[in-house]
Amino acid sequence: MLTVAGTGRTEAAPDQALFTAGLSSVAADAKSASARNAEAMSRITAALARLNVPARDIQTRSLSVNRVDYGPNKGRFEASNTLSVRMRDTARVGEAIAAVTDAGANIVSGPNLSVADPEKANLSGYDAAYKAARAKAEAYANAAGLRIDRVLAIHDGGQGSYMPQMAEMDARMVAPPSVVAVQAEQAAPVMAGTNAGMVTVRVNFALAPK
Repeated sequence: MLTVAGTGRTEAAPDQALFTAGLSSVAADAKSASARNAEAMSRITAALARLNVPARDIQTRSLSVNRVDYGPNKGRFEASNTLSVRMRDTARVGEAIAAVTDAGANIVSGPNLSVADPEKANLSGYDAAYKAARAKAEAYANAAGLRIDRVLAIHDGGQGSYMPQMAEMDARMVAPPSVVAVQAEQAAPVMAGTNAGMVTVRVNFALAPK
C-alpha cells in the first residue's frame, strides 16, 4: 500500500464584503450620550437602507456607555455603538462606507472580502487534488518497479485560506474625523479581485507488480 497527499488550488471572486461602522459620542450625562448615539445610528442605518442593505445583513457588534475618567472629557460620559454590515453587492462597498461616514460614523473598519459559500467555491479543487495525488503515486510506483492496482481509500484533508464569516469579524479601527471626511468625499472604489483557496486529499493506493 502507498499513501500520498495531494493539494488543489482554487480561486473565486468574493461575493460579499464585511465591514464595521459605528460611532462614539461624548456628553455631560449617560442619557444624553446615548440619545446622541441613537440619533446618529438611525441616520447610519437609514443610509444603508437607501443602498438596499436588508436588516438581516446589519448586526450590532457592541454597545457601551462609560464614564470618562481621564483626559479633556474627564467626568463626562461616552457612548459607543458598532455595527457589522454585510454587503452582497461588492461593487457598492466603497459607496456604502462613504454613506455611513457621511451619516456620522466615526468608527470604520474593513472591508473584508470573502466568499459566502467556500465549499462550493472549492469544488474545482478536489479534482485537482486527487489528480496531484495520483500523479505522485504513479511516480513512486514507477520508481519502485510497480503499478497502481486500485484505490483503497480517499481521505478529505479539508480546506482553507478563505476570509472569515460575519460572526468571526470583530476587528475595529477608530478613524480620526479628518480621515473619515476624506473617505466620505472620495468614496474610493473597492477592488474585489479573487480569493485563493486550497483543498488537500490523502489517498491510499494498492500497488502490484508490473
